[in-house]
Amino acid sequence: MTKICFIRHGETDWNVEKRLQGTSDVPLNDFGELQAHWCKEYLMEGHWDVIVTSPLVRSRKTAEIINEKLHLPLIVMEEFKERFFGDAEGMSLEERKSLFPFGQYTNQESRARLNNRLQAGLNRLKDDYKGKNILLISHGAVISSMIRMFEEDESKYCSISNASFTTLEFIDAEWKVTSSNVTKHLDKMYTLAKNNEG
Repeated sequence: MTKICFIRHGETDWNVEKRLQGTSDVPLNDFGELQAHWCKEYLMEGHWDVIVTSPLVRSRKTAEIINEKLHLPLIVMEEFKERFFGDAEGMSLEERKSLFPFGQYTNQESRARLNNRLQAGLNRLKDDYKGKNILLISHGAVISSMIRMFEEDESKYCSISNASFTTLEFIDAEWKVTSSNVTKHLDKMYTLAKNNEG
């Protein structure tokens, strides 16, 4: 069985400011790097065969930090780059609501095109890493779109937190979402960090 653990990259300053990042190449902030380290410590308990990452710097840095102790092959795939949000990229939430009240951003990548490249990426992973356990560092809109592609129950749709885990498994000849937006590993680390401060 092929299993993919999608991990949203760690926090950036634009995440904090609620600016739409899209394909803008925004780096992790200090807390985002710390989140990646927390993911690394948790993931050491499992068995993984390869790390795949979006080419954007916030994902690549998250992947590199996670791989500091796992020492896995690290593959960069354009198919898992964040959605291009066109003229809305870099705008704050207030600016977007004012200029695009219905969320239809001019010049953005269509959802159909996004889904097509995600499907192409998944097909490639299924063929190249059949039966393997894959860590895949990507982005909020990508992971949300992936969930919508394979999950019919709309009650399971959710926003995707930084450094969260969402699992996709190839079961009975089809992809199935088996968990989404899991953050328990972060809760444990938040508690430890708080205790250390005390």
